[in-house]
Amino acid sequence: MEKGNGCCFFTMTLNATILLVVSITTFVLIRALYVMYQCGKPLRKTALQSVSTLIVLGSGGHTAEMLNLLSMLQKDKFKPRFYIAAATDNMSLQKAHLIEKSLVDTMDGRIVKRIFFGSIPALLSSDVSGDLLSQTGGNVLESVQFMQIYRSREVGQSYITSVGTTLIAIAHALWIMIKIRPQVILCNGPGTCLPLCVIAFLFKVVGIRWSSTFYVESIARVRRLSLSGLLLYKLRMADQFFVQWPQLQKKYPRAHYVGCLM
Repeated sequence: MEKGNGCCFFTMTLNATILLVVSITTFVLIRALYVMYQCGKPLRKTALQSVSTLIVLGSGGHTAEMLNLLSMLQKDKFKPRFYIAAATDNMSLQKAHLIEKSLVDTMDGRIVKRIFFGSIPALLSSDVSGDLLSQTGGNVLESVQFMQIYRSREVGQSYITSVGTTLIAIAHALWIMIKIRPQVILCNGPGTCLPLCVIAFLFKVVGIRWSSTFYVESIARVRRLSLSGLLLYKLRMADQFFVQWPQLQKKYPRAHYVGCLM
């Protein structure tokens, strides 16, 4: 009798566990499909306030294109800004730092012009103007951070050893995304962006944070998408997908043609 009761209890527990797993799996799939559907729709207009922005840089031409794209944006609408590049790519972060420093210098120049050539030059002493300049530059620099992330795979690295480095890169990307939780992600093709975009997509599915991902395909891609772009396009992980050549837009109709940005 006791043996029969134990067997019955085990069966009930097993059935309940299977039901729970099936329910959770179904919910996750439905939620994932909903997120993929929403990512393909036009973005809603939001209040005019700044949004925290993650900017993914890649070595070589990727960084040049991204920094050129950033020069067209209204910087006050995208802050704080988090620049991220591969751990072995110091040049990209140096270029980004120079861009941000030039932005501070430009703002300081505008303030100096207003102080000394404006209508109230006598109201501000040199000490006050110096304090104002330092505070302005400090506020800009405080809204910018530069970070590095592990590469999933180095050039020439074997696929066997890249399994371990990929897991490390994913774990590092997860830690970064939990730490900063950006509202906007800007990327244009480097493999470094892939784990970050995947984690951002998973955050949407589980409801942690809805990060709007903007992907701009490199101008070097004339006929085919890059591997990163193809994955983000096919899996609908990018909220907005932009290409710089009309033939790409014809081949991938959900993409938006914006012309050459360089």
